Amino acid sequence: MKKVSVMALMIVALGLAWLPSSLSAHCEVPCGIFDDSTRFVMIAEDVKTIEKAMAEIATLSKAAEPNYNQIVRWVNTKDEHAQKIIDICSQYFLAQRVKAVEPADTSFAAYQTKLTLLHQMIAAAVKTKQTTDPANAAKITGLAEKFKTAYFGAHGHAH
Repeated sequence: MKKVSVMALMIVALGLAWLPSSLSAHCEVPCGIFDDSTRFVMIAEDVKTIEKAMAEIATLSKAAEPNYNQIVRWVNTKDEHAQKIIDICSQYFLAQRVKAVEPADTSFAAYQTKLTLLHQMIAAAVKTKQTTDPANAAKITGLAEKFKTAYFGAHGHAH
């Protein structure tokens, strides 16, 4: 019986080792441990990474002998950080934090503003995957600031 238990534990341990090492930064369980303000810091860091990646791609692409391996790495980095922004907007804010409001509710216009800004941020993040134009990354920064104000109010931060 003891051999079976040890063998079962080894199989489970090996099975766990095969699981993906990168899990989503947030689950859909209302755990309450995440901070809304931190999401805006994360978006800002992701935008800076995208901007850096775009600059590196441009520099490496102009070289007499472009280092395609490095270019690919920077493209992948740029795309990964764009996806992080998309995930924060959709999985964190849209799915969990921005609550649906009925059209007759007095806060419906504010709700529509939040939805519009999140949609525009997602579209701009997708655009950063498609191009190396830094204007697309800058657009995310401007939209994130507008969304922050719409989300937290005029003071622009958590109460």
